Amino acid sequence: MNYRHHFHAGNAGDVLKHLVLVLLLQHLRRKPAPFCVLDTHAGRGLYDLAGAAATRTGEHLDGIGRLWGWREPPPGIAEYLEVVARVHGAAEGPLRHYPGSPTIARALLRPQDRLILCELHPEEHAALRLQIGRDPQVAVHHMDGYQGIRAFLPPKERRGLVLVDPPFERGDELAAAVAALVEGHRRFAGGIFAIWYPIKGRATIREFEAALRGSGIPKVLAVELLPYPDDRPDRLGGSGMVIVGPPYRLDEALRGLLPALAGRLDHRDAGEAPGRWRVEWLVGESG
Repeated sequence: MNYRHHFHAGNAGDVLKHLVLVLLLQHLRRKPAPFCVLDTHAGRGLYDLAGAAATRTGEHLDGIGRLWGWREPPPGIAEYLEVVARVHGAAEGPLRHYPGSPTIARALLRPQDRLILCELHPEEHAALRLQIGRDPQVAVHHMDGYQGIRAFLPPKERRGLVLVDPPFERGDELAAAVAALVEGHRRFAGGIFAIWYPIKGRATIREFEAALRGSGIPKVLAVELLPYPDDRPDRLGGSGMVIVGPPYRLDEALRGLLPALAGRLDHRDAGEAPGRWRVEWLVGESG
């Protein structure tokens, strides 16, 4: 309950997470039928990069700060940056506000679509509700996101996306995410699920992937971006996303985008290995 995303908003992990989110939502928008987005750990939705928390860490400078002002980004990255620019009010000038996943998802909803947001932290929930206001397409719930999976799936639309972005304060967070994924997929097998995770050493990630492979869920894609080496115990090497039921050829699209993104975000000290990226099927396709 102590986690606050202010310190990390707009960092490289957010960039990967929100790029994937935009790509997934664009896929859902291609068909006219309505869809629903469930964001299980929503946060407040909008972050002040000039505020005390963000300036204290400066993490956004090595994340969205390295992309902001990119003149000719590849398609896909360009659409992500367009959403950020829409919140900012312009595509140029110092970036003051960075959108969280609720704001990005809301920006890409059509009139027939719906957004469900869960946030347990009382202050973040209050800020999120204040930001969203009385929006008939958005429901904001003060509740644990894993409970939201049981409460809101399957959606009446029968199409949609579930974004799971927990705070990783508990030691068994990845195990809890896998359990929630199994439950969610049982309820909503036709939906897309995306789980974000931090990378700080490989042992825990290997256990996470083994659990996913043994879950019985088909078509599981892993995507990672590591601006730093992943073997340093004193800092985050990067982050990843597991995508269940990804759209057709999403893996190809990400293999085309991540080299450019990794090159832009690469942040290494002298003598360290360069940042890396990864797109790999854990289950299904070529995995």
